[in-house]
This record gives sequence, structure tokens and C-alpha cells, in this order.
Amino acid sequence: MLKGFRDFIMQGNVVDLAVAVVIGAAFGAVVNSLVENIIMPLIAALVGSPNFDNFLIVTIGDGVEVKFGVFLTVLVNFILIAAAIYFIVVVPMKHLAEMRQARLGVEEPAEEIDPQVALLAEIRDELRNRTV
Repeated sequence: MLKGFRDFIMQGNVVDLAVAVVIGAAFGAVVNSLVENIIMPLIAALVGSPNFDNFLIVTIGDGVEVKFGVFLTVLVNFILIAAAIYFIVVVPMKHLAEMRQARLGVEEPAEEIDPQVALLAEIRDELRNRTV
């Protein structure tokens, strides 16, 4: 039983997943720090508040508060984190992959055209060429 567990743990994809989780957590901390310590203070300088928690509070009935501002803060944080990940990770990785493919001479395969679409395109072209 222990040998089976050891074999499972030593599989490549389990180790890769563990490494990805640890790196993801560390990167998440970096991005959160970027948002909380750099971007949100800049927003606070523009709008006068480091977050929107106290904006748009609606009281309904017996003192029940609907806090749209808290949701707005979380939404802005999400957008900023998503943008940071996109511009710091996705764009450079895509650029590196394109450079690597160009260096290796790998070309993207041509997109296959659906036979029905090709037939419809031929019919369209024939109808355009018809003389009325």
C-alpha cells in the first residue's frame, strides 16, 4: 500500500501540480501586494478613498444594509489582479512562445475549412459571377 502511494506521489503530473500550486500562491501574494500597495493607493489619490466600501450603502427596512460599495471594491480588485496577471504573465509567455516557434521554424497549421462552408462559398461565388 505504501509503495502504491509513493508511486502515485512520484508521478510527474502530481509533482508538477504541487509546484504549480506553490508558485501560484507565491505569485498571488506578489499580485495582491501590487494591487494593495501600489495600484489602490494611486486610485485612492484620485478618488479620495483607498476602497469603495463606504460608497453606495442602501438601508432597507429594519436597518438591513445592502453594501454595493463592498462589491465594487472586490470587483475593482479582481479586474486589477486579472489585468496584472494578463500583462505580467500571459502576454510575455505568448510572446516567448511565438519567438520560440519562429526560431524553430514551426508554422501554425492552416485552418481546415468545413466542406459545407467551402461549398456555400463556391455557390456564392457562382451566383456573383452569373450575368443577369
